[in-house]
Amino acid sequence: MAGHDAESTGPGAQVAVRSRLYRRAGPEPLARGRRRTLEVMQTENDRAAQVPLWNLANIITMVRIALVPVFVLLMVPESTAARLAALAVFVGAAATDKLDGHIARSRGLVTSFGKIADPIADKALVLGALLVLWAEGTIPWWVPTVIIVRELGITLMRLAMVRRAVMAASNGGKLKTVLQFSFIVGYLVPWSALLPGAAADVVLGIVWWLMVIAVAVTVVTGLDYVVRAVRIARTPRTA
Repeated sequence: MAGHDAESTGPGAQVAVRSRLYRRAGPEPLARGRRRTLEVMQTENDRAAQVPLWNLANIITMVRIALVPVFVLLMVPESTAARLAALAVFVGAAATDKLDGHIARSRGLVTSFGKIADPIADKALVLGALLVLWAEGTIPWWVPTVIIVRELGITLMRLAMVRRAVMAASNGGKLKTVLQFSFIVGYLVPWSALLPGAAADVVLGIVWWLMVIAVAVTVVTGLDYVVRAVRIARTPRTA
């Protein structure tokens, strides 16, 4: 009996007990959380499959995509009128981002197409504007390069991680979007044609620093997504 008790309370037995406790308290709650996440995703996908593709929210998204080449073409002529028209198209297209999402959620019009097309439309608008501003010499090459690499890289990473967990947009990501749109609008406005030379230079100087801050926030929030993805990837998988 003494030998039996020694074996049952020895180091090997204690390790086995700790292992059983870890299995009960560790991975199982994580597994249940992942199962619930997958169940919610499956339910949302089932609902999305029942919603018609041609609905108001998706039409607004497709209109936003169609406005991208219109914006680019309006940026080609070197005239104040064309510049203001391009500005109006950009602001109008950007405003529809919140509109189509609100309509889709409030009216139950969320579709798989909308989930894919909406972020594509947003990025196409921003990246198109950045490339045009770079091509005309308004912004340096490293601005569109950093933003494009970050946006495409994080988008691909979030798609790759979706089977493990849904990486929701952070407050920093929302701030990044606001800053990007703000400095793009700042450079689209023809300040030299609307203000005296000195005043226009001051405004453009402010827009420059706004652009620098936007790029910095873009990099920081991108690194934050990477850190979150690494943590999720290190979470042990269980059946």
